[in-house]
Amino acid sequence: MNKFDWIVVGGGITGTALAYELANQGLSVLLLEQDVTLQGASRYGYGGIAYWAGTTELTRQLCAEGIAIHRSLADELESDPEFRELDLVLTVPPDADIPAIAQSYQAFAIPPQYVERQQACELEPLLNPAAISGAFTVRHGHVNLGKLVEAYRQAFIKRGGTLQIETAMAVLEGDGKQVQGIQGRQNTYSAKNIAICTGALTRLFLRQAGIAIAQYFTHAELIETPPLDIKLRSLVMPAQTRRFQLEARASQAEIDSLWDHPGHEPVPAILDAGAIQFLDGRMRLGQISRALTDPFAPLDAAASETAIRTQVGAILPALQDVPGTWHHCLIAFSRDSLPLIGPIADWKNLHLFSGFSNPLAIVPALARRFAKQATIAKTDPLLKQLLPNRFG
Repeated sequence: MNKFDWIVVGGGITGTALAYELANQGLSVLLLEQDVTLQGASRYGYGGIAYWAGTTELTRQLCAEGIAIHRSLADELESDPEFRELDLVLTVPPDADIPAIAQSYQAFAIPPQYVERQQACELEPLLNPAAISGAFTVRHGHVNLGKLVEAYRQAFIKRGGTLQIETAMAVLEGDGKQVQGIQGRQNTYSAKNIAICTGALTRLFLRQAGIAIAQYFTHAELIETPPLDIKLRSLVMPAQTRRFQLEARASQAEIDSLWDHPGHEPVPAILDAGAIQFLDGRMRLGQISRALTDPFAPLDAAASETAIRTQVGAILPALQDVPGTWHHCLIAFSRDSLPLIGPIADWKNLHLFSGFSNPLAIVPALARRFAKQATIAKTDPLLKQLLPNRFG
């Protein structure tokens, strides 16, 4: 049995980016992914890169590093993830407090600017002028997330990485808080270090080993269309996105214990009406976010699809009745909207790289920093701010 320098568990965007960067440092890396075909948030994500949205020194630096990597990543990975920059149009309803919304954007590295109704409709002709008073707009990055994951995966293999389609069942505990490897459904895998990149299922996966982490998840629901002749020029979202408010309320310390027991809904569901079109003409419309503590909770697909179509249709009438299929995935998040990166408590060689609720702006930079730190005996001061034990 080979003993790798690193096992990375989870082959979504976080796991593949991290595995690639570790292999790029000359380390022997095994990437374990349970699905042959990409699933989850990396399959159904919008692909937005909010590089303008840093609000602190930490997040501004990460966003700046991240967009710099994205702009050259196609050449580095020798594959095209369809990176582009386009207008983000943040719609404002007629009764909204525009000055208050503008004030809420002032902390961002590049604050979105307000435009009146006519200019908003010039930016995005599919908008319903009767449904908005105007919009805030800023340039925004975008990739085809599925193609980006595949590009990372193939580049990882070219650099000597090993990909294994396997379901990770448990961490193999050794002596003195030392992990020996991963028990898969079919085989056992050994490594000097383990990185857990299992997204929304991370809390459940680690709880089996008696490890508690402050990570949570939402059930995200959306509609995906086939390629359409209708052309959407921009990424459309509401100016007052409610998903992040839901995440903050659902992860308060006093209700943390609810997340260890299925059957709870700490806060009510929300719907942020948005839409994006990919270069091949497909669209994704959504999204509903539900804070349900059971990752396998049943959902009413028909009712959700109707709600999404109704609200998206109010803003973009041409999209209300387009052909499309309802989908569902889980999205991880933490208590402070920052990821959980680094060693888990006093476990010496078990690491987290998870909890990204809005990953694309910062995953490339953090994966690169993590991999460089893994090859030197010095802690990256930026990564130190993201340690999983920062919540106690």
